[in-house]
Formats: sequence, C-alpha cells, structure tokens
Amino acid sequence: MTAVRSTFLRFVIGADAAACGLMGAAFAFDAGFLAQPLGLSLAFMQPVGLFLLVYAAGLVVMALRPTLPRPAVWALVAFNALWAIESIAIMALGWVQPTQLGVAFVAVQAVSALIVGDLQYLVLRRAKKRQAAVA
Repeated sequence: MTAVRSTFLRFVIGADAAACGLMGAAFAFDAGFLAQPLGLSLAFMQPVGLFLLVYAAGLVVMALRPTLPRPAVWALVAFNALWAIESIAIMALGWVQPTQLGVAFVAVQAVSALIVGDLQYLVLRRAKKRQAAVA
C-alpha cells in the first residue's frame, strides 16, 4: 500500500471539508429556515446536516495529514460518486419533493461532489504515474 503525498489533494479535501461543514451546519441548525424555500423536510435535512458535520470533521483530519493511504483516497472518490448518485436518485424516486430552488440546490451539490471526486481521482492517477516512473 502506497501513500499519496499531494498538497493539491490536501487542498481539495480541505475545500470539501469546508463545503460539507457549511452545508452540514445549515441543514442541522437552520433547517427550519431552509425547509420551505428548498422544499425539503426537517426530518430529512437535520440528520443529513449532522452526518455532514461529522464527515467534514473527518475530512479536516485527512487534509491535515502530509500523506494519505491510497485506499482512503479511493474511499473518498467512491463516496463522492455515491453521494452524487443518491442525490439525484432521491429526487427521481420521489423520496423528496423539492421546490425548483431545491432541485437546483441538490443538482449543484451533486455536480460539486462529482467534481471533487474527479479531482481526487486525477491526483491518484498522477501519483500512480509518478510512482511508476520512479520504479
């Protein structure tokens, strides 16, 4: 198992932590304010917000490490892809009925998760190529 050392990866993870922390705090503590404009229920937003706060804390810990195990970064890539898929699926399956603003919000954060996951994947590919060049 090789470790990945990348300042850019740490920046991407840190930015993801900030975004998840902000969204988590908004959903956990301002869900009553956001429920009507987004068309999402308190029962949905508050647990998601609390989860995101815990996830953001884990991302902060990872972003502060000088190196990251490759499997941990792959887990982040997979989680971001899964988050994006689930975000669209909850609307497509009718589990939530967001307003137009809510649909846009969910879609934007799903695309953002895909972008973050793609950036993490690109760092993994670059690290693998660099390792192969050294070997």
